[in-house]
Amino acid sequence: MTGLALAPVLTVAPNGAWAEGEGASPVHVSATPTPSLSHAARSGGRYYGAAARADHLRQDKALRAAILRDCEVLTPEIHLKWNSLEWRKGQFHFTPVDDLLAFADENGLRVRGHTLLWDQSTPDWAKHEMLDRRDWRLMSEHFSRVLGRYASRIDEWDVINEPIDTVSGAHALRRNTFFRAFGPTYIERAMEEARAHAPHAHLVINDYGFEYGNPVDKARRQAFVALARRLRAARVPLDGVGVQAHLDLSKGPIDRVGLQEMTKALIDLGLDITVTELDVKETEASASTPARDQKVADETRRYLDVMLAFPEVRGVVTWGLTDKFSWLTEQVDARVRADRGVNRGLPYDDAYSPKPMYWALADTLRASA
Repeated sequence: MTGLALAPVLTVAPNGAWAEGEGASPVHVSATPTPSLSHAARSGGRYYGAAARADHLRQDKALRAAILRDCEVLTPEIHLKWNSLEWRKGQFHFTPVDDLLAFADENGLRVRGHTLLWDQSTPDWAKHEMLDRRDWRLMSEHFSRVLGRYASRIDEWDVINEPIDTVSGAHALRRNTFFRAFGPTYIERAMEEARAHAPHAHLVINDYGFEYGNPVDKARRQAFVALARRLRAARVPLDGVGVQAHLDLSKGPIDRVGLQEMTKALIDLGLDITVTELDVKETEASASTPARDQKVADETRRYLDVMLAFPEVRGVVTWGLTDKFSWLTEQVDARVRADRGVNRGLPYDDAYSPKPMYWALADTLRASA
């Protein structure tokens, strides 16, 4: 084990408090006993997990306790992305991934592989090299290096992240660096490459923007199904799809029928589905905290009521567990953050008290059993 000073294994006390190993002081996330989200998910034959970072786990004892209570699966939020692993060509930074895997192994958790290819997380040197040389060996070497190191320990991979673009794409595919360097069949080549290096892994394409009734989301649903149909017809090794589910309270009601139709079409192609990055973006903070939290919970419940009606949805992963560590707060303008405060779109607040969203997750996961 390298790099991360892990806490002793955490256990769940009968009274609902989290406690570290013998002799350590207890860690209280909430005074109110709460159900375990992973237990609720397992009762329906699914898994629950959350995105996490090794540095946050190192810093925050309460985060470790909450994850060990509620999660069966961890997704590395940033550590497995190409620009995290190899910001400069030939200089590799595997320690955060190794640390996260060590934490998972010690505590009986699984890790999802996120992600092998995403244009926004590809280092500039690799983009320039792809466009200059158009040499697939660069891709082969990246896949070989990452999967050669981790395929025996990670059995589910988001091979390609966010390939769809129905607004300014070409034939509904994003004109990313991979597309410009290798053409639209980079997707087929990447899936085949992943299978060659991880013959037993569950291989997934992951994308966003399917939930609402606006024309863009509708077009994205159709394009995602069309891509999956194309790949399945060509016998490309695609085992499932990831739907990110970054819900957004500014976009109106969830399109239940559209979402159902897309999900059924994907399942009819022989694919299973994972909800990979669930959270809720708020639009304003003028309401009271209880009112805001109820809106977030209601949106979560509306979405999961649709998705979890399908037994082929194998798991639900939230993009974080606590508002303390949420990209929805971290990436907003400082002036917006000063006005709105922390976005309250994850199961725990920033003091690790479970919010109504937590109960919406627990109820819908349990009800799907």
